[in-house]
Amino acid sequence: MMGVKRPLLVSLLGVLVTVTVAGGRRGGSMPGAPSNISRDDRGLQRVVLSAAYSFNNQSNDAFLFKPSFIIRAQRQVVNGVRYIVDLEISRTVCRKRDNNDDLSHCDLQPKGRLQQMFQCHFEVWLIPWQNQTNTQVFFCKP
Repeated sequence: MMGVKRPLLVSLLGVLVTVTVAGGRRGGSMPGAPSNISRDDRGLQRVVLSAAYSFNNQSNDAFLFKPSFIIRAQRQVVNGVRYIVDLEISRTVCRKRDNNDDLSHCDLQPKGRLQQMFQCHFEVWLIPWQNQTNTQVFFCKP
């Protein structure tokens, strides 16, 4: 009797593993896993702009920088929303001393000596119901 039950159990486990693995491939991303999002996503745009302001506050450069290209953007829903973003941030023609708060009015520096760009990676966790934003990772390199 034991010999009959064991092959049946092994067969059922094999079917379960096959269905689970096949379902994981076809079913898309797992709940709670990061997923790619559109560069036009409103939440992403707010987070990217906030990152640019943070970069400018930490930079000693005389000019303001603004996002010039979003390389990769992901969102993860985990007790709030976590954004994982790689982007390029470039020097604009606007000087910090002019107190220009609206980066949309700042053109990028033309090709030449003053043109500068950084590649940045940041991860921001938003908890809207607590009105809380936590920047977990933020680093840039030339």
